Amino acid sequence: MIKKPIPPFTRQSAEEKIQLAEDAWNSLDPVKVSMAYSIDSEWRNRSQFINGRKEIQKFLANKWENELEYKLQKEYWAHTDNRIAVRFIYEYRNPAGEWFRAYGNENWEFDEDGYMRKRYASINDIPILASDRKLG
Repeated sequence: MIKKPIPPFTRQSAEEKIQLAEDAWNSLDPVKVSMAYSIDSEWRNRSQFINGRKEIQKFLANKWENELEYKLQKEYWAHTDNRIAVRFIYEYRNPAGEWFRAYGNENWEFDEDGYMRKRYASINDIPILASDRKLG
């Protein structure tokens, strides 16, 4: 199957790919999100290494059990033929009720069918007050 848009990317198709990713992640559905990645996709998420859709689904299910009221925004940074760089921000509260804002960068690489085969994410969290939320 093809996962449009496919490489080579233009600025417009890269931005479309980013919006599709943002929408999927905000669905909080690990299976839906995982379907954008190749079966053997490789991730580095902070200090974790995750391989394949099944591990991605498990990782995301655990993430959203602990990052409640999660809301994400992604922003285009740059692209080449089959790679896209993204800046993002997301907010969540933990089960203890403490709020956080996370800032990060992702580097994505896609296969010829439009599936993400590599995702490298660097992320920093800062505690915030509920009244300081920007997303939500």
